[in-house]
Amino acid sequence: MSLLEVKNLVVEFPGRRGTLRALDDISFSIAPGEILGVVGESGAGKSLTGASIIGLLEPPGRVASGQILLEGQRIDNLGAEAMRRIRGRRIGAIFQDPLTSLNPLYSVGRQLIETIQAHLPVTAAEARQRAIGLLQDTGIPAAEQRIDHYPHQFSGGMRQRVVIALALAAEPKLIVADEPTTALDVSIQAQIITLLKRVCQQHGAAVMLITHDMGVIAETCDRVAVMYAGRIAEIGPVHEVINHPAHPYSDGLMAAIPDITVDREMLNQIDGAMPRLNAIPKGCAFNPRCPRVFDRCKVERPELMDAGASRAACWLHAGGAR
Repeated sequence: MSLLEVKNLVVEFPGRRGTLRALDDISFSIAPGEILGVVGESGAGKSLTGASIIGLLEPPGRVASGQILLEGQRIDNLGAEAMRRIRGRRIGAIFQDPLTSLNPLYSVGRQLIETIQAHLPVTAAEARQRAIGLLQDTGIPAAEQRIDHYPHQFSGGMRQRVVIALALAAEPKLIVADEPTTALDVSIQAQIITLLKRVCQQHGAAVMLITHDMGVIAETCDRVAVMYAGRIAEIGPVHEVINHPAHPYSDGLMAAIPDITVDREMLNQIDGAMPRLNAIPKGCAFNPRCPRVFDRCKVERPELMDAGASRAACWLHAGGAR
């Protein structure tokens, strides 16, 4: 059984000028111990998908239809208090900027200890020892002393390690990591990726890794979902999507990555921009930018269909397609 199942998820934002559909019929699953990457341009709906799963949709955003199931239990329709008990205990979160995740007025130890005691039946002394162990597991040197330090006394990479320790504090089954390495330099980024993979293997947690960096996806994930305009364009094994992209959008993302073995004056790019929520084109949302567009793409929306080892929402893989 899948650890997480997202079924036909639709997220809307009602407003005075109408309702905007930000996520449109999203479906995917994550198995225990699996790392699923979610990639796409800014505005594709990656972070919104993560927020929907965690239960942190900002009003007036709402789950209009569909289901989110964690270990077979539906969680998208739970009340605020019931969701608060799940958040942290069964679903952990790692956000892009650790400074926004850590309270600057409290030591990192106090924040870890309070999180542990909120979800696990342990004493303060036991929680402190567990907090020290988590800091050690995430590579914080001299954890016995650093546990009493404040967030401003840590570097950016060390703060992100503390946030990972916080996410693991109550031994959650699922971790939603929203661009956890974007604010870090390349060398620290590589360390955090290695750390995330290691601690997840040790703790048996599954991960939904949200990023715009295909390099991070290639190094970290088992499968990848490529999102575009609030929809999944392609989903499949990482090596398959990277080496044999089935959707023209995935192909464009891969072609835009610099290749140091090829001498070229200009990088490839995908012409145009992500459509606004109030201007999603009819048919395939990618059709105005697609180099392989044909008539059917402009009038009929494709669903995910088999495309080799992956699944792609593209009419090129339908029987009789041009």
